[in-house]
Amino acid sequence: MTSPLKLTRRGFLSHAAAAAAAPYVITSAALGAADRPAASNRLTVGLIGNGGQGTGHVHGFTGNKMCQSLAVCDVDKGHRERAKDIVEKAYAADKRDGKYKGCDAYGDFRELLARDDIDLVLIATPDHWHGLVSIAAAKAGKDIYCEKPATRTIAEGRAVCNAVKKFARVFQTGSQERSNRNARYACELVRNGRIGKVHTVEVNLPVDHGHCAMPKAPSPVPDGFDYNFWLGPAPDAPYYPQRCHFSFRYIRDYAMGEFSDRGAHVLDIAHWGMGCDDTGPVEISGKGQYPKDELFNTFRVFKCELKYANGMTLLVESRGPRGVKFIGDKGWINVAIHGASLSASDGELLKSKIGPDEIHLHESIGGHREDFIKAVRTRGEAVAPAEVGHRTNSACCLCEMAMLLERPLKWDPKAEKFVNDAEADRMISRTMRPPWSL
Repeated sequence: MTSPLKLTRRGFLSHAAAAAAAPYVITSAALGAADRPAASNRLTVGLIGNGGQGTGHVHGFTGNKMCQSLAVCDVDKGHRERAKDIVEKAYAADKRDGKYKGCDAYGDFRELLARDDIDLVLIATPDHWHGLVSIAAAKAGKDIYCEKPATRTIAEGRAVCNAVKKFARVFQTGSQERSNRNARYACELVRNGRIGKVHTVEVNLPVDHGHCAMPKAPSPVPDGFDYNFWLGPAPDAPYYPQRCHFSFRYIRDYAMGEFSDRGAHVLDIAHWGMGCDDTGPVEISGKGQYPKDELFNTFRVFKCELKYANGMTLLVESRGPRGVKFIGDKGWINVAIHGASLSASDGELLKSKIGPDEIHLHESIGGHREDFIKAVRTRGEAVAPAEVGHRTNSACCLCEMAMLLERPLKWDPKAEKFVNDAEADRMISRTMRPPWSL
């Protein structure tokens, strides 16, 4: 298990040996060029999944002065080589000679996790890989920032929570809206009774169909792309370029379409304001439409209703504008996602101060990634820990299940089982393609 502060016995002995063998010279690199702390005080990072959102994280973690990116990993050689180049060019700029070659590139995440010199990992793989990689990372003693949604299934989500707890890891779900000041403030207003007793929460999720064009025929797998590893636990399937990378999110074998894309952000803020971070609905119903004979088969039209034990009802519908509206018996507050601009039934609501003795929610200083880094260093809790990400994702999964079964469901959020419904219980998990398993 690695140390979060990097002042390890291994590091101490290596510095001591170097001091005995050479004159005592402090270089600018050792002190930390460009206001970067000395190498022994940086958190070492492995970046798993380097395309799309992963590319942003490569830039973000590498550019953070408290971190040192040591390795990248992707099943697409082009993605990982590009990520390696980003890291090495960034660090070369700190060197007097303008050269740096210290980032390794892997095609198999297990090789990266086997390294004992990596403190934390970023996981930005397709959704169907989130659970397995997160569990493996926790077992390897790494702290984890995993992009949303937390997992593809409810069973995977519970397994991640269990692993994070067992191995005492810090976990941050990539629900970046929680680190938006306005979103937090709106939830504090709601939680402190500014709109009275909340009875209804409306979530709007407009669906973009622009990425759902049906491919004509399978294609040869490109050189440098390990397609079998990309599929991993998902069923075997012919290769189409449209199946992978960005558009995987519109295929139910890997994701839930709008529910797991932007929906994971919006429902997360809904749960935060409702005070439901550690629970879920007790009744779920919904209707939706999806293409039954196409590659892209996630729900494109939907309307779902989730009822909670605290008396609140959460309505989720495929309409705009994207956001969440909290409705109480004294008014309403709307949070527009993304950007978290606020509106309310009475503008004076948005001028209200949260008193010292009222509920104050977790504040992310500097942003979502910085909140995670602080939690790693202090061994505290991040703003979107594993249980939070799991409960948000579970609500999305439950909507999908109710629509697929075309009937109302009753859910026990404590036991995480359906009430007397064996057919629905079978949907909590999925059979994984060998050799992968939870």
